[in-house]
Amino acid sequence: MTVDSDLKGLRQAKQPVSGALAGPYGHPFHPILVTVPIGAWVCSLVFDIASRIVHGPAFLAHGSTWLIVIGMLGALAAACLGFLDLFAIPTGTPAFRTGLVHMGLNLAVTAAYAAGFVWRQGGGHPEGQGVGYGQLVLSAVSLAVLGVSGYLGGKLAYRYGVRVAEESAQAEGYRTRHRP
Repeated sequence: MTVDSDLKGLRQAKQPVSGALAGPYGHPFHPILVTVPIGAWVCSLVFDIASRIVHGPAFLAHGSTWLIVIGMLGALAAACLGFLDLFAIPTGTPAFRTGLVHMGLNLAVTAAYAAGFVWRQGGGHPEGQGVGYGQLVLSAVSLAVLGVSGYLGGKLAYRYGVRVAEESAQAEGYRTRHRP
C-alpha cells in the first residue's frame, strides 16, 4: 500500500456508512449505546455480589436477571451500529483486524450473558437465596472479557481514529476567539 492509499483508508474509516443511522461525522452513535450494556452488566454483578451478603436476597437476584436482559438488548443495539462502523474500515488493515476481535469478544460476552440468563431461569437461584457462585463467576469473567473488548474499542477510536473527526476539524475546538 502507498501513503495515498493508507490516507484514503483512514478517511474512509472516519466517515459513517449511513449518517442518519450510524451518527454524524465525528460523532458516532455506537460509543453512546455501549454504555447501556456496560452499565447494566456492571450493576448486575454488583447485585449478584450483594445477593450473597444481604438477608432476603431474592429481590437482588431478580434485579440482576433484569439487568442482564437490559444489557443484552443494549448490546444488540450497539452491535448493529458497531457493524456499520466496522464496514467503514478497509479490510486487511490492523484496524479492521482489531475491529473483528472487538466484535468477536462482544458477541462471546453477550452469548455468555444469554447463557447466564437461561441458567437463572432454570432454577439457578432458588427463592430466598442469592445468586449461585457459578453464576456470579460467569458474570465476573464475562465483565472482565468485556473490559478487554472495551480496551480494543478504545484502540480503534483513539489509536486508529475510527469514526473520529480529522485533526483539522478537531482544531476548531481549540481556536481562541480574538475580540476587537
